Amino acid sequence: MVSTSRASSRLQWRVIDIVTAAVLGVACGLIFWVWNTVGYAGFTAMDALTPGLGGLFNGVWFLGGIIGGLVIRKPGAAIFVEVLAACVSAVLGSQWGIETIYSGLAQGIGAELVFAAFAYRRFSLPTSVFAGVGAGIGAFLLELFTAANLAMSLSFNLIYLLCTAISGALLAGVLGWMLVRALAQTGALDRFGPGRERFAKPAS
Repeated sequence: MVSTSRASSRLQWRVIDIVTAAVLGVACGLIFWVWNTVGYAGFTAMDALTPGLGGLFNGVWFLGGIIGGLVIRKPGAAIFVEVLAACVSAVLGSQWGIETIYSGLAQGIGAELVFAAFAYRRFSLPTSVFAGVGAGIGAFLLELFTAANLAMSLSFNLIYLLCTAISGALLAGVLGWMLVRALAQTGALDRFGPGRERFAKPAS
């Protein structure tokens, strides 16, 4: 009973979790808004070379779910931050309009499922990379319908899926993990897992 109670308490959201997740969502939304222009230009250029290669630029749009999951470490954090970031991007003027929010939800769910698979206990670099790939798969599945990719060739979809997964692993998984570690070093996350890990002594 005690262990069950502790596990339940560990997964419950605190007020500071909600506030911090909201701040992270807005911050990531601003990043998305900037990347809407820069990333889309790169996406278009790469897709002109080889259809599907543009997926290599998708990863930055998955950062919200990765950072939210790594910092808050509670059920729903990846979805919360990613969707809020998508909403901010849409309000500021995303060229995809309301579909931006749908994308945020799909990407957030993809990342969330990975954190859930590890029972919200492992937040290492490999977990972050897998979460980035999960977000990429979520984005790919949604775009089969919203971007009419289902009507595209099998080769296009395979290339696009592979490139989106690689981008998610690197630009969301690795970069997100590095950003959280850097933020933790400033002391800003001392009330969260990444901040407490700064003071944890290695096992002897």
